[in-house]
Amino acid sequence: MASLLDWLGAEQRQGDAVEMGPTRRQVLQWGAGSVAAAAVSGSTLAMAADRAKPSPQEPQAFTPLPLGEVKPAGWLQRQLRIQADGMTGHLYEFWPDVGPTSGWLGGTGESWERGPYYLDGLLPLAVLLDDARLRTLANRFVEWTLTHQQANGQIGPASNDDWWPRMVMCKVLQQHYEATQDERVVPLLTRYFHYQLAAMPAAPLHDWGKFRWQDEALVMQWLHTKTGDPKLLELVSLLKQQGFDWVGSFADFPFKGKVDSKAILDGVGGANNAHGYQSHGVNNGMALKTAAVEARMGDVAGKRSGFYRQMGALDEYHGLPNGMFSCDEHLAGRNPSQGSELCTVVETMFSLEVALAMFGDAPIADRLEKIAYNALPGTITADMWAHQYDQQPNQVQCSLNTKPWTTNGPESNLFGLEPHFGCCTANYHQGWPKFVASLWMRSSDDGLAAVAYGPCTVNTTVRGVRVRAEQQTEYPFRERVTIAVNPEKAVRFPLQLRVPEWAKNATVRVNGEAFAGAVKPGSFAVIDREWKSGDRVEVHLPMQPRISRWFNQSVALERGPLVFSYSPGEHWVKLRDRGLTADWQVFPDRGWNYALAVDEKSAGALAVQEGDIGAMPFAAESESVRLTVPARQLDAWRVEDGVAPPPPVSPVKTAADAETVELVPYGSARLRVTAFPAVSG
Repeated sequence: MASLLDWLGAEQRQGDAVEMGPTRRQVLQWGAGSVAAAAVSGSTLAMAADRAKPSPQEPQAFTPLPLGEVKPAGWLQRQLRIQADGMTGHLYEFWPDVGPTSGWLGGTGESWERGPYYLDGLLPLAVLLDDARLRTLANRFVEWTLTHQQANGQIGPASNDDWWPRMVMCKVLQQHYEATQDERVVPLLTRYFHYQLAAMPAAPLHDWGKFRWQDEALVMQWLHTKTGDPKLLELVSLLKQQGFDWVGSFADFPFKGKVDSKAILDGVGGANNAHGYQSHGVNNGMALKTAAVEARMGDVAGKRSGFYRQMGALDEYHGLPNGMFSCDEHLAGRNPSQGSELCTVVETMFSLEVALAMFGDAPIADRLEKIAYNALPGTITADMWAHQYDQQPNQVQCSLNTKPWTTNGPESNLFGLEPHFGCCTANYHQGWPKFVASLWMRSSDDGLAAVAYGPCTVNTTVRGVRVRAEQQTEYPFRERVTIAVNPEKAVRFPLQLRVPEWAKNATVRVNGEAFAGAVKPGSFAVIDREWKSGDRVEVHLPMQPRISRWFNQSVALERGPLVFSYSPGEHWVKLRDRGLTADWQVFPDRGWNYALAVDEKSAGALAVQEGDIGAMPFAAESESVRLTVPARQLDAWRVEDGVAPPPPVSPVKTAADAETVELVPYGSARLRVTAFPAVSG
């Protein structure tokens, strides 16, 4: 299995809360009210000022564009509209944790992470769709925060002074500023961060904040680019000092198999508490941005290597075919029947977006696309009215079973309102809108970069000239992308186009002429020219089917960024109504236990059928693209307690008759087999 760490080596040679113990609600209770309310005194500020002044920030390879400059088009616009018309756009109406009594609206309801989590996806979704209703809803929360800052600089509900949920709200306020230029945001965040700098020596990071400090540091670094306030970088250094050393911890990675749940559960509140936080899936997903955050502080090359060391360890010991690592909700090994928490999916995506901006490496965007186009839709219904807590690559039944989870409960892979625990209900909304907003970035040479592909438009200023560029494509279902470039007047700038590592023999044409520069897989093609209105760039990314190897030498089929699965059909059984939605079990309509008669040599010749993407791009009935594969049933591979056992070690022998099976995109199959045994001979 090739990993990002393998890619780094080749380049160098060439030059959510935890379900620990009884429930996570205990952890919430420990976090709430546990940070002392420290006033910002003159003497404390003086001590802070006496600290060594930090160096200026290191430059990034790419700079994310302000929220709203990239907008979805085509099937991506339909996908975001489905989200707005689904649970995201209506959760406030029937789920009390983000409803009118929320503590983040001044009410007496939930006052910890769920309000900020919800806004972290609701706000960018509203901006990208120009949806007035959703913007009004998001602005209620934002306005309350902006108008209720305490005299000492603290923000948020007075009933809870935990640092962690405020870290998320700071991310929300940054996005609000980028979309609106609201002049109140910068001084409010400045006052809050000055308060935090003074308070943290007496009220240090703990629990979630200690392991998620990098998310807040990211906002401080952004604010420093606006104000130059040296205290912001002092606070980043203090956060790093008090926070968990994620990059260093992977130098000797301790979790090389499925985490022992008993060791975690016995350690709640005790000596092993840190063990539980360190092996927690969402924490690891968030932690993947740590190296990028630290690289802004210096030693870019060393931190870049640290990022790939993190990714390499997660791939090697917990990697799954959908681009994720197992975490249900602690690290769980490479068996494709283990799950990944939905919070981890969206947080890993955001971390990859941050790492891509800092380091500028094309394979980071390859992984981002793989997760966005497979793991993200694969754990949410096509109409986006229900989601899972845990998804499995080999998921042959969604029902009330205790297996195979590390520390989670029997509702973990149900589809519903808040299966198992409500953190994902609040948090998953950020996945699609933040991904769309990251399709384009500004390059360090003052140009534009198409870092990921999907139908969208970007309207921004490049070298003083307004430029509109549009990706006209049905990618990832199709292999061609046309980029229409329309500046207000002629302007020269470099346009960078990502060439995925899998895109062998990729080509680029400019206004019908072959591009003479390098078009190398795993890098960016750079077109530096004077652009005029009407210019067109055609990118062809050949999508030949290929296999990848996984647990027990099982095989998964991929084409472009899409992973393919066999669907045994879906029979949905309602468990209960939940306001405007419901909780569901899902059972297969037919057998699933196939071994594939395919290998590395034959995969490229598999038949590919392309059809209509449809109104719901990831619906089970979508004909977007399918693969036909020779297969044989494997009678000995049978369901156990509602779970597919690990795939038998390949190659396998079977006397069953030869058949052909149809594989569909992973994100279109809520029941699926993705990692198959391979037939011998």
